[in-house]
Amino acid sequence: MKRTTISLMALLLGFANVSIAQDTNSGTNDFSKWQFRLRGIVVAPDESASIEAIGGDVSISTAFVPEFDITYFFTENWSAELILGTAKHDVEAIETTAGNIDLGHVWLLPPTLTAQYHFTGGNFVPYLGAGPNLTLFYGVDEGPAADDVDYDTAIGFALQGGFDFMLNDKWFLNLDVKKLFLGTDATVNATTALGATVVADVDINPWIIGFGVGLKL
Repeated sequence: MKRTTISLMALLLGFANVSIAQDTNSGTNDFSKWQFRLRGIVVAPDESASIEAIGGDVSISTAFVPEFDITYFFTENWSAELILGTAKHDVEAIETTAGNIDLGHVWLLPPTLTAQYHFTGGNFVPYLGAGPNLTLFYGVDEGPAADDVDYDTAIGFALQGGFDFMLNDKWFLNLDVKKLFLGTDATVNATTALGATVVADVDINPWIIGFGVGLKL
């Protein structure tokens, strides 16, 4: 995954450098360099897990939260976007040898940086993006069965597609879809209930679908 991330980012940055060079040579700089969006998003995990000792799988709830992003345009077509948001998810181990186990909830903070290409030429502006993600887990509530649950900080990768629809020179509407490839190791201390500590390899891999409004400066 790390090699794939580095290769794709190098390819995107290479294209960006070519575009910047072309833009510099042509002397065209008449575009808004900063763009801000506020979206309402659905975070829908496509989850699975490999759980030691007790087997089973994992169920992670869908979340509905706001998301804010900041985009800087190097050229009219190429940009980098920093995506910021946080979401709370309920977690349950299901179909284990000990039955279904309520593991409470956890908050995810997944800042993501994508390189984007924008297809300009009218009020309808589609774009594609890809880039790395760092996800932090915090605010853990271990639920009634576990003594403690620990989630490892994770590095992931995001693919992105969407479009902006310009209402005027500054304001626009936005529809955005991201697929985040994300996994973590979870350590469940269930000494009281099961007399054991259980480790799980959890793939979260959420779809993130958002709609919102943006501003160009």
